[in-house]
Amino acid sequence: MKKFFLIKEDSIGSRIDRWIRRNVYEAPQSFIEKNLRKGKIKVNNKKIKSSYKLKSSDQIIVYDTNFAVNKNIRTKEKYKATRKEISQSSDLFIENNENFVVINKPAGVAVQSGTKSRRNIIDILRNTKEFQESSPYTVHRIDKETTGLLIVAKNRKYAQLFTTLFRIRKIHKIYLCIVLGELNEKKGTFIDDIFHYERDLKIKTKAITHFTLLDSKKNYSLLKLNPETGRKHQLRKQLLMHGFPILGDSKYRIYDHQSKKKNTLMLHAYKISFSINGKKYNYLAEPSSLFKKTLKEKYLKIF
Repeated sequence: MKKFFLIKEDSIGSRIDRWIRRNVYEAPQSFIEKNLRKGKIKVNNKKIKSSYKLKSSDQIIVYDTNFAVNKNIRTKEKYKATRKEISQSSDLFIENNENFVVINKPAGVAVQSGTKSRRNIIDILRNTKEFQESSPYTVHRIDKETTGLLIVAKNRKYAQLFTTLFRIRKIHKIYLCIVLGELNEKKGTFIDDIFHYERDLKIKTKAITHFTLLDSKKNYSLLKLNPETGRKHQLRKQLLMHGFPILGDSKYRIYDHQSKKKNTLMLHAYKISFSINGKKYNYLAEPSSLFKKTLKEKYLKIF
């Protein structure tokens, strides 16, 4: 038994393994790799690798589709947004056009569903009126507890475009954060080796962040951060390494005992800018009232 699929325009350029997971069945990477090697998944009747990028008019052939219901494969259930979440989401939009939206993400909501948190922005957005005729595509992420600017594409073409712009560092982001400690320099650059784990393998990557001191008083500082690289938890890790942990960071810093705000991370994605076909886009998201209140409590200037 075999099933045929013709590639649509919005799938051009997608990797075959990712396309399979989106359109045929949710399966582990190793499972898809195995069936590609065995020729149970072919493109234009030829064996291909998982990294193969789909082209216009490609025909995908999937043999023995019954294996899609393998008991070892777990299909992720989408988060069901509440009516309140959907109605309140209209306040998040800063930009809404036919190709992408820009929102001011609140704290406590993940960008995508994960093992520790099913509630996520993508599944909430797909139920809004802004996405009635399209689907939300993730093009970058910010941490669950981080607030601020998030770009979400409305089609595959712009999802790929934004992914490329992020990869070649043509999208510029500025963050604001409140940290413990007072920096001596007004401006500078943090260049560090940071680590993360992929299964049991420890991976080292270089992280580069430019900083500007906006104000400091009584052992607290307000910083403007411009990350040149985009590593996971980069800003939180680097600031801790240099002795200036971000307030409210329960993962990379014990919470601020004086304010008693255990999980209120004082990190905000403030500005984002990029160009598409010669047109410049610049967006700004005002920090939350809680962020501004914390500035006032620490006697730091509200910019």
